[in-house]
Amino acid sequence: MSLSIRKLQKSYVEPGGHRLPILNVEAFDIATGEQVVLIGSRGGGKTTLLNVIAGITSADAGSVTIDGVDVRSLPEAARDRFRAERIGYVFQTFHLLPAFSALENVLLGMSFSGKKTDRHHAAELLDRVGLGHRLHHRPTKLSVGEQQRVAVARSLANRPSLLLADEPTANVDTANQDLILDLIRDACSENNVSLLMVTHSPEVASRFERVEKLSDFNRPEVAA
Repeated sequence: MSLSIRKLQKSYVEPGGHRLPILNVEAFDIATGEQVVLIGSRGGGKTTLLNVIAGITSADAGSVTIDGVDVRSLPEAARDRFRAERIGYVFQTFHLLPAFSALENVLLGMSFSGKKTDRHHAAELLDRVGLGHRLHHRPTKLSVGEQQRVAVARSLANRPSLLLADEPTANVDTANQDLILDLIRDACSENNVSLLMVTHSPEVASRFERVEKLSDFNRPEVAA
């Protein structure tokens, strides 16, 4: 099993001191190599769930196990290293560094794992997403669709076992939507990478065999 979640809870404290439950997931699993799309309304906790899985946001209780390792049990430094080595993340807002070229952004993603960066592999990934001729262009010189493709290449740079994708097609047109979906799904299939993609788009969800509604297994209203 690539991802296993048990009794996961997360809440936020509002300015007045009231605690607002966001996540209360009894159980959720993704098998190795499985591709799952998670749908739900905006503000329903989809991004929070991805961030908790990745160890970016701390949960209040429960376990998130990836490749047999409970991410929540790791010290912060070890958790950051684990994320860099095992988890790819395609952010909705790209998170590219504007002062760096497309190639340098991918290389920077590699450097977080602590391993030696591989310039050839980085260039190969960018070529694979159709940007072999744009390696040295900075984000401001790239279209929105091209920036998202750089983000996809960066997410695959460390050969992760789990790829998280947060609304990866929300900011692109239909043509780029189909291209990005194909890139992500094909790359995961070829490398037996598990995929969890969140979206509010029925059109995107229709491309997947396994579609889960967050509201079907997330019950924040009954969290303790």
